[in-house]
Amino acid sequence: MLGDITLGQYYPGNSFVHCLDPRTKILVTLLLIVAIFLAQSVPAYVALWVMVFFVIAISKLPFLLVFKSVKPLLFIILLTLAMHVFVGQGETVLYQWKFIRITQEGIAMGIKMSMRLMLLLMISSVLTFTTSPIVLTDGIESLLRPFRCIGVPAHELAMMMTIALRFIPTLLEETDRIIKAQTSRGADFQSGNILQKAKNMLPILIPLFISAFRRADDLAVAMEARCYRGGEGRTRMHQLAYRGGDAAAFVFGIAMIVFLVLLRWGPLAAKL
Repeated sequence: MLGDITLGQYYPGNSFVHCLDPRTKILVTLLLIVAIFLAQSVPAYVALWVMVFFVIAISKLPFLLVFKSVKPLLFIILLTLAMHVFVGQGETVLYQWKFIRITQEGIAMGIKMSMRLMLLLMISSVLTFTTSPIVLTDGIESLLRPFRCIGVPAHELAMMMTIALRFIPTLLEETDRIIKAQTSRGADFQSGNILQKAKNMLPILIPLFISAFRRADDLAVAMEARCYRGGEGRTRMHQLAYRGGDAAAFVFGIAMIVFLVLLRWGPLAAKL
């Protein structure tokens, strides 16, 4: 299970998406997220799935790797689907027994919400797979820099977000190592009820927290030893610059939003 969590991992490559400016990738990802929430009809979701497959294809990422990012949250996706199906609201009742009420509208809403979660996960995974943590830090800091006039610490926020993403795979690897070590010592993490399983997690959580605090302290000492004092006066080896491909990516993101707006409220909505 832990090996299925891909958040924060970087997949090296030289595809069109890899070569985009990190600011472009962040902003276009936000545009596509907005597009996902605009979808309501079946043609809109078909267009979104085509868009996701197209983005994965031009990113030259393995499809299974991107779909793997959905697996850790599969329980939440199925739970969302079940909540809408069994207790959803609607007029067309298909089955009812006590508090369980299955409606046609509830099933449709459950499928829509589940697909939204899957699309959000896959689009976000493409961003982290195609952008290294250092480049992602530079992009976030550049986007937050205009807000420094109102006291927003752009560099510090970008650094914290990137460090958090960077250490997710490290902490998962540490957790897996602790589980194997405790299992070899006779610990049982499978049997018992929910409370017993939660209690059995203590031998994992305590060493994990100690290890995380130790890593954080080592990182702080290493940064201080290198005279790190924040973003003031800091220069970069690689300067960010927009290119022609970035303009094409922006056009693509805006076109998706315009298309979905037309599907929902425009003349296309009346035809469909």
